[in-house]
Amino acid sequence: MIEHLFITIGDYFIFLRKVFSKPDKWSVFFKKLVFEMDAMGIGSMLIVSIVSIGIGSVITTQTAMQIESSWVPTWTVGFITRTSIVMEVCPTIISLLLVGNLGSRITAEIGSMRVTEQIDALEVMGINSASHLVLPKIVATLIVNPVLIIFSILFALVGSYFTVAITGCVSTYDFLDGLTSFFRVYDVVYAIVKTFIFGFVMSSVASFYGYKIDGGALELGMANTQGIVVSSFIILILNVLVTQIML
Repeated sequence: MIEHLFITIGDYFIFLRKVFSKPDKWSVFFKKLVFEMDAMGIGSMLIVSIVSIGIGSVITTQTAMQIESSWVPTWTVGFITRTSIVMEVCPTIISLLLVGNLGSRITAEIGSMRVTEQIDALEVMGINSASHLVLPKIVATLIVNPVLIIFSILFALVGSYFTVAITGCVSTYDFLDGLTSFFRVYDVVYAIVKTFIFGFVMSSVASFYGYKIDGGALELGMANTQGIVVSSFIILILNVLVTQIML
């Protein structure tokens, strides 16, 4: 078990070495990069917005329910909601959501090319298939993932505001007061750094499991599941490490 783990880790870093090499044609690379950014960003915006609004609403409601003491100022609801959304909930939860959405798409796309021997055809033509197929996806994820998380934060805050306005759990004035109080730019920097790291893990691990498939449709399904599970596990571990380092 331990030996297999170290072999997999070694294969992963050897794979990354092949990926991060100079593209054969920069024009082809930029064309694929734009395509991947459009597919990942626009394709994920709807689900990200819906989930984010729901998350913001739930966090606001639960926070307001827990703070019932008259000794605690009501603007605390807005402050805690903003801090939770910006620093933890959206960067981590939405990244895990994108692992299932974007990560499975990447694994399935590259894995199907391996199963149908399209990758072998690229190798025969002298093309670095890892760099040609995977590098645009990783770079696109590094660009798109932070943007999606920023939009996620905005949607979550909008959802939390409308929840306060509709339910009246606290006054909108107090909520906005807490939402804007003690704001630190470093909180946003911390969130963006995490999304960069999570985006790299998501795209590289998903690509690795798709690229290394040996078999047919059954192995493709297993690789898809493994990619999602391993990416999610690594993201949760790195979340703890990054939090300890940056905070």
